[in-house]
Amino acid sequence: QVQLVESGGGLVQPGGSLRLSCTASGTISRIIAMGWYRQAPGKERELVAIFSGQSTNYADSVKGRFTISRDNTQNTVSLQMSTLKPEDTGVYCCYLDVVQWNNGRYQYWGQGTQVTVSS
Repeated sequence: QVQLVESGGGLVQPGGSLRLSCTASGTISRIIAMGWYRQAPGKERELVAIFSGQSTNYADSVKGRFTISRDNTQNTVSLQMSTLKPEDTGVYCCYLDVVQWNNGRYQYWGQGTQVTVSS
């Protein structure tokens, strides 16, 4: 089994910064992709930023403001969010695509952490 533990999030004023982290643990053989999605009220879930192999992808709306980083030794990804806007408000969920010890490939979602950008 694999567990995802998220931290960070909260309430911040427009223009402020927040940092999210997600750590994966368990029967992990190889991480294929790991990153963050978000869902705003009344909207569909969307990709924010993700590592996939050697590639990094960002939503156009966060390019230049958000930075995703990873620590492979800890199976952790972090999302540094700067110059936050009210439209960044939503539930941010960690996503993991992984090959486990049984050589099976699985996808996992974190429980989500609320980010609210408001004055």
